[in-house]
Amino acid sequence: MIKTDIAVVGAGPYGLSAAAHLRTIKGLDVRVFGEPMSFWQRNMPEGMLLRSNWTATQIGSPGSALSLEAYQQYSGEKFSMPVPLKNFINYGRWYQESSIPDLDGRFVHRIEPHAKGFRITLSDGESLVSRRVVVAAGISPFAWRPKIFENVEPTLVTHTSEHQNLRCLAEKTVLVIGSGQSALESAALLQEAGSHVEVVARAQCIHWLGGWLSTTLHHRLGMSVRHLLYAPTDVGPAGISQLCARPQIMRSLPPWLHHRIWKRAVRPAGARWLVSRLEDVPIKLGRSVASVRECCSRLSVRLDDGTERVVDHIMLGTGYKVDISRYKFIAPELLASISRSNGYPRLGDGLETSVPGLHILGAPAACSFGPLMQFVSGTTYVGNALTRFVLQRKS
Repeated sequence: MIKTDIAVVGAGPYGLSAAAHLRTIKGLDVRVFGEPMSFWQRNMPEGMLLRSNWTATQIGSPGSALSLEAYQQYSGEKFSMPVPLKNFINYGRWYQESSIPDLDGRFVHRIEPHAKGFRITLSDGESLVSRRVVVAAGISPFAWRPKIFENVEPTLVTHTSEHQNLRCLAEKTVLVIGSGQSALESAALLQEAGSHVEVVARAQCIHWLGGWLSTTLHHRLGMSVRHLLYAPTDVGPAGISQLCARPQIMRSLPPWLHHRIWKRAVRPAGARWLVSRLEDVPIKLGRSVASVRECCSRLSVRLDDGTERVVDHIMLGTGYKVDISRYKFIAPELLASISRSNGYPRLGDGLETSVPGLHILGAPAACSFGPLMQFVSGTTYVGNALTRFVLQRKS
């Protein structure tokens, strides 16, 4: 049976960054499994723009060698903020080819305990044993579908993460649920694709990023004030941004305070450049769906204010709810050994779970290390923290 020191499960930004950092450790065999940037390619709509700023869109790399600037110089592609999805995907693939040229494109079917670490079974049936496993499998399994829609035909109610091309809904009447970036940008893209769109959200107002206060703090009070209040990781409002950029501090906070900061930093919000694109889209705020039923291949929807409408499709911009039991590749006996809180793993130094040698990165780490783990900008911290941890255990 093949043996390796570390197996990285997933080839998105977190998996690629973790592997690139770990490969700086001499004598360590690191293998990476998965399709590069697959979630970004398959689960995000064409034409999407990334909301994060330029520095926060970098995938962390050793010495910052694999930056967006380095990619532009290599490829000749010219783009600026907001970064188009297609360019970010190309950047991620270049990052992979540059740092992990021997990426194994097979998917991991099962991870289970083994006397010498973990036994990993791949999609083609081949197995290997790894002393340590790093799970960076993304958020795709965590897409949240509210209970009211559970018994509705899945083709009529979809999540924003289920669409790569929205042109299939051209000329259709679409009700978008949610007030965050994914809901609002999907509504704009649908409108531009020729759909008849309405947005419904429970929020009493839409929080637009980049308002007058943010603009003042960012650009009108000088660079020193800006750097004092905002971290380059671009997660959270003034002041809170600096806390979110320091996961070790977030981890040390009392749970109630950690939770409060976390929720404030990632509350539903939309990029201000969406405002003009949504001028012709009706937005109903302070309302939720009270009932929905199928009617002649369409959907009859009643809101909690008693108003009704018939639509061809409902798109859920309802976000994600982390529950690592939805990672079906984790064997039940291994899952049972992982200490969890509301679906999130409890993580220690090096983002290690309660199972020695098993690490979980990305959004599932947010409950322990804060909201930075939900964004690409968290890859730098994770890559460095994981490498330090492994080096300490290796020495």
